[in-house]
Amino acid sequence: RPPMAPPVIRLEEASAAYGDGPAILTGLDLRIDPDDRIGLIGANGNGKSTFARLLAGVLPPSSGTLRRSKKLKVGYFAQHQLDGLNAAMSPYDHVRALLPQATQAQVRARAGRFGFGAELADTRAADLSGGERARLLLALAAFHAPQLLILDEPANHLDVESREALVHAINDYEGALVLISHDRHLLETCAERLWLVAEGTVKAFDGDLGDYRDMVLKARREAPKSQKPRGAAAPGGERREARRKNAAARQKLAPLKKRVAAAERRIATLSAELEALDARLGDGALYRDHPEKAERLLRMRGDIQKKLARAETDWIAFSETYEQARAQAPALTPASSASPRPQDP
Repeated sequence: RPPMAPPVIRLEEASAAYGDGPAILTGLDLRIDPDDRIGLIGANGNGKSTFARLLAGVLPPSSGTLRRSKKLKVGYFAQHQLDGLNAAMSPYDHVRALLPQATQAQVRARAGRFGFGAELADTRAADLSGGERARLLLALAAFHAPQLLILDEPANHLDVESREALVHAINDYEGALVLISHDRHLLETCAERLWLVAEGTVKAFDGDLGDYRDMVLKARREAPKSQKPRGAAAPGGERREARRKNAAARQKLAPLKKRVAAAERRIATLSAELEALDARLGDGALYRDHPEKAERLLRMRGDIQKKLARAETDWIAFSETYEQARAQAPALTPASSASPRPQDP
C-alpha cells in the first residue's frame, strides 16, 4: 500500500448536525495525517460518536469544509453496528461477500486469521457471543487495509484475552487511527495524542489521561451547587411537591453517587498498595538475596497497575454519568425557608 501525502483528512470551520437539527459540533479546524494515532476523550453525550461518523463519511458536514484524500479508504467500527450484521450469515459468509472470487480454502484461511476457526466460521452471527460479533465487525472494518481506522468503543464485550489481542492488532496497524474508548489501558497503549470533545467542539488536548482525570475531578469539585434562592415559605401543597421531587432526584442520583465513591475508594486503596509495594521493591538486597520473591513482587506490581488503570477508567466513566444525571435532575431545593432541608453535594 503506497503512503499517502498528508493530510488524509482536513476540517476547516466544519460543523456536524443530524438533519435540520441544531449543530452538535461546531468550529472544527483539525487535520489527520497518515501516521496519527488519536484518542478521543470527553464526557458521554458530548459528540464523540458524532465526530467519528463525520470522519467516516457516514455524516456529512452541515457547514464548513471536510477535505479527504481521493484515494483514502476508511475502516469504521461502532458498537451500534453489532445489530447491523446479517443474523443469518456466518463469519465465513461475511468474508465470502468481500472475496467473491476467492476459493473456499482462501476464504476459510482469511476467516481463520480473524480467529474464526472451523466451528465458529460456520456459526450464524445471531448465535455468536457479543465479543465474537465485535471481533467479526473489527475484522470487516480493517479487511481492505484502510489508511484510516476509526474505532468507537471497540473493547466493549471483549474478554481480557481478546482485549490484549486487539491492542496488538491496533499497534501492528500502520495507518492513521482515531480511537474512542473508556478503556484507559487501550488508550494509553494505542493513542499517541488526545483530542478533547467538549463544549460543542473538538480540540487537541495538551496533556495525558492523568491530566484529563485531574481536570474532570477539579471541575466536579468546583461546580456550583444548584440551589434556588430562599424566599417566603411555600404553601403546603408546594412543599409536599418539592419534597417529592427532592426524594425522586436523590433516589435517582444515589446509586450513581455510590459508584463514584466506590471507584474513588478503590483508587485510594490500590494507590496505597502500589506505594507500599514500591517501597519493598526499592530494597536493593531483595533482588540479590531473594530473586524469586522479587520476581513475584514485580508481577504483583504489574497486576496492581492494571487494576489501578481500570479503577481510574471506571471513575471517569461513573463521574461523567453522575454529572450528566445531576445536570438533568430537578434542582434540589428546600421545602420552605423556615426549615431548609440539607442539600446534596
